[in-house]
Formats: sequence, structure tokens, C-alpha cells
Amino acid sequence: MSTATTDLASAMAGAWNAGEPERVIALAGQATPSQGNDEGVLLLLGLAQQATARLAEATATFRRLAQLRPDVSAHWNNLAVVCRQAGDLAEAEQALLTALSLAPDDAEVHYNLGLLYTQQQRWIQARQALLDAVELNPRFLEARLQAAYVCYVCGDNTQQEAMLRGAIDWPAQPAEQALVLSAMLSVQGNLDAALRTLARAQLPDEPAAGIMRLRIAAQRVLLYERNNRIDAAQNELRQLSPDALDALPADAQQARADGWRAHAALAMRRGAYAEADALYRRVLGCATDDESRASAAFGLASARDRQGQYPQAWQALQEAHAMQLDIARNVVPELLAPDSRPLQVTGGDVEYGAHAGWKPLSSPGSRQSPVFVVGFPRSGTTLLEQMLDAHPDFQSMDERAYIHDLIEGMELVGQQYPADLANLTQQDADQLRSVYRRMVGEVLPDLGERRLVDKNPLNMLCLPMIMRLFPHARIILCLRHPCDVLLSCSMQPFRSPAFMVLCSSLQRLAQGYVRAFEQWHHDVEVFTPHVLEWRYESVVSQFDDQVARLGQFLETADTSPMTRFAEHARRKRFISTPSYAQVTEGVHRKAVDRWQNYREQFEPVLPELQPWIDRLGYST
Repeated sequence: MSTATTDLASAMAGAWNAGEPERVIALAGQATPSQGNDEGVLLLLGLAQQATARLAEATATFRRLAQLRPDVSAHWNNLAVVCRQAGDLAEAEQALLTALSLAPDDAEVHYNLGLLYTQQQRWIQARQALLDAVELNPRFLEARLQAAYVCYVCGDNTQQEAMLRGAIDWPAQPAEQALVLSAMLSVQGNLDAALRTLARAQLPDEPAAGIMRLRIAAQRVLLYERNNRIDAAQNELRQLSPDALDALPADAQQARADGWRAHAALAMRRGAYAEADALYRRVLGCATDDESRASAAFGLASARDRQGQYPQAWQALQEAHAMQLDIARNVVPELLAPDSRPLQVTGGDVEYGAHAGWKPLSSPGSRQSPVFVVGFPRSGTTLLEQMLDAHPDFQSMDERAYIHDLIEGMELVGQQYPADLANLTQQDADQLRSVYRRMVGEVLPDLGERRLVDKNPLNMLCLPMIMRLFPHARIILCLRHPCDVLLSCSMQPFRSPAFMVLCSSLQRLAQGYVRAFEQWHHDVEVFTPHVLEWRYESVVSQFDDQVARLGQFLETADTSPMTRFAEHARRKRFISTPSYAQVTEGVHRKAVDRWQNYREQFEPVLPELQPWIDRLGYST
């Protein structure tokens, strides 16, 4: 490199370090042809062009650099970033794949590839790329945040929690990212961390800062409402006057939607259903993404249902499910096939003869084993969980998929589930229980001598694993009229993509329900577990008798704390399931036979459900 070229590059570097990209570009304009091909000069020029939003020029500069030095991964990475910013996603992907081939252990390249796939809504590929970036550099906080978000979209709660571990101590985030982070922290039940994230959000310049303040206030309203802190939510709502929302500029549609959604949520909580109806329709008129629109459509359906407008409620539900299917299509496209099984568990059935040949292993007694609360979703599992959690001898951990995680762990090391359960040694079983307890300890470090309540409805599909590790466990199967269960599932905005597909039609739901109970009853006949059937309708009509029956099953003499579950739920605040508001109200009959309001919609699926309606002791 000549002295003149060195001097030019040095001057450009000085201008860049001083935050003067325009001067960098001006200096580059003085370069001779030979200086213009210098790698350092071109790099600084491209960065300055990118910083000043001259994306077409930056793309040309970085493309020239990559052609001059095709062996340098960073040049391909820089080219990819500006191509993505300019909207040329095809060239961006090709450049990143080239960069990756040159530097497969570069976390930043994996990160940028994850951002590209996220922009394209190629969620599965985005998840892997971002998780790879974090694995290569665990302290790469931007990658952890983006990986957590993609796991959130994919319904991967376990990895999402792992990515956000320690997030309360992260540096302040730009406001848009702070909104995403606070929402994810709230889903994990960490309200304090969510609120702290919002309080420290880095606002953009005015006037965008004013709009962002409204969005943050709306988020706080929803966080407080979700945690049953209604007074705090109402107080925060004062910052979102209807006049302020109406006065927002035309390009602030998402802020307007966030504000009206906050008003609608609190209108629902105070029983102002007609008002909520109108507010949710406002949200639908200005929300800019499928998730916000689907959430508003579910809210609209609920508001109309509470007003007795059942045909209109059903129409809103169909619109909500159509929006959710668009989301799921980019995550689990294979589940949209007509014959898909969203609830299918890997592996086949365990037959009686095979189970009889399992080698006996030492295992914990009933009081040292978790109490498993299972049943099809929306069967009253959250109500029962809160009753048990209200008792000082028990503690629940909210809904966790730890038994599912153990099954996945077996399969990752080449074992077949459930067949290879027969071959587990004592050491294998002890290790699996140790892994389970370690996961529990991360969320319940103070469990102590209390009995763990593991409430996950779909653990009903994991009975072989439960019985191999905890054969003496008490298991409670929650039952409710199948049609009420299906209606309630239809009306919930589940986050899991598989459940979005499952609940998209009554036909899919009915098939899933039947298959789940076929597997459950097969497994019960094989394993003969200690099971109590806990019927929602009986709990509502004979509460004291059912609580006494529950205490007897769990060998618990004093059941009086369980009767005060609603008060306990209000104190607990965060409850992860859609029943977070209902369980604070106590026991009532409003949800019994609710499906009859939609009988016309249920007629086509009644023939498929009827055998199980009869078998479970219900009628139509």
C-alpha cells in the first residue's frame, strides 16, 4: 500500500471514528483509481454509505469488496446485511451462505442469517440459525433476544426460557426490542423483569418517542391485567386517553391498535362487553400484524359470546383461526395437511405383554413423587392446580413440559420411546429423575418438603414415561363435557403453532380429542396407575364433597386451604394459562353446558364425539 493510500485510509478512519460518515464519503471521492480499489478504503466507504442510508451504493461497494477478496467472510457478511436492508433477500441469503462456508464458527454470520430468515418468516430455519449463534457466543445478547423471540413464535417455551435467563440484568434495550422482551418475560411470569425492561427502554427521537410512550403504557396495562393487578392496570390506562389515540398520525397504526386493545382488555374485566366489542373492532381496523389481529378477533368473539350474540361470536372465531393458520403455516406447514396429528406423541403404544416384561426398578413412593394433573386442555386443570397450590403441603410450577422434554432427551441419544423404557437401568432411571428434578429446581428453588404439582394437560399422552419414573405417583384426570372442552379450546388464542392448527376447526379438535382419550385409556389399562377422575361439573355442583374426595386420594386430612383457591390465585397474580382470570372468581356454573349455545356448529362432529360422550358419562 502506498503512503498516499495509507494516509487516505487513515483520514477516512479518523472521520469514521469521529462519527462523520459524510466526510468519509467525501474523502473517498478524492481517491485515485488505485486507491479506490484498496480494501480498507472500500470497507470504510461501504460502512459510511450504509450509515447514511445510501443502500444501493453500499451494496455496490460491498459487492466489489467481495469480488476483490472472495476469501474474506466479513465482506460477504457486510454485503448480506445491506442487501437485506435494501430488500434484496435472495442476494442476502446467498452472501450469508458464502460467508458461512468461509467462517462456520462466526456467531455474527449465524445471527444475520437468523435475522434474514425471521424477516422471511422462515421460523424453523431462523430458530436454528439464532440458537447456533448463541451456542457459539453465549454472551451475544442481541442473538439471545432474537432467538428467544423466534422460539416464542415456534412455541418452544423451554428454549425461550433458556435464552432469556438473566435477562433482568441485560443492558437497556431500544424501545421496539424492549416491548418484545417485556412481552416474553411476562409470558414466563416475570412481571418485575418485564416492567423494568419497559422502564429502561431507550426511546427514539421525537415525535416517535411520544408514540412509543403510548405503546409502552399500553403494554403496561396488558401486563398488569394479565397478572390480575386490575387497579394498577386502570391507573396506567389514564395515559391512553381516547383523544390521544385518535390524534395519532396515520402511520402510527400499531400504537393505535395497542392502545385500543388495552382499553378493550379492561372493558372485558369490568363486564362492559358491548364497549369491549366496539373496541376490539377498532383494533381490527388498525392492527398491522396477524398476531395482533388474531388476538383482537378472539377478544371480539368473547365479547359477543358474553352478550349472547352467538352467531356473530362464531364468525369472529372463524376469522381469528384463519389468521392463526397463516401464522402456523410458516412454522409447522406439515400440520396443515388434512390427515395431520398435531397431538401425536413420538413412538407407539406399549402393549400389556411388553409392559409385564419391564425389569423392576427402585422408585420413589407416592409422597415423594409429583402429583400429576392431566386431561385435555380446558378441562379444569388450572382450577384444580390452584386448589392444590393453595394448600401449604403442595406447590405447583405452572405449566411446564418437563416430561415431554425427558422423552425428547431419550430420542436425542438414540433411544426409542416408549419401547426403550423397558431397557432402562436403575442408573438410567435415576438420571432421568435427576434431570427432571433439576429442571423443577430452576423454577421452584424453595420446594423443600412440599409435594410437587406437575400440571400439564397433555402429560396424559406421556403416561409410559410417568409410570417408568414415578409408578406410585397420584395422577388426577380432569374431565369436562367434551363439547364444552372443544368450545373452550376454540375460543382461546393458544400460542403453540400445533395448537393453532388443532383448534382451527371443530373437526380437527374432535379428532384430536378422540385420539388423546383412546391413547389414555389404552395406557391406563396397561399400566393401572393410581388415578382419580376429577369431573368439572361435579366440582361445581358438589364442591365440598369433591374437595373431601380429593383430600382422601392425596392422603391429606385438612383440605380447608384448598377451598380458598380463588383468594390464593388473586395473591399469586401470574397464572400461565388462559384461565388466569376465571380462577380468581371462584366456582360457578357459567361454563357448564355452554356449548349448547353453539349446537348448530357442533352437529357435524357429534357422531365422532358421541362414543366418548357416552363413555365418560355425559349426554347431548
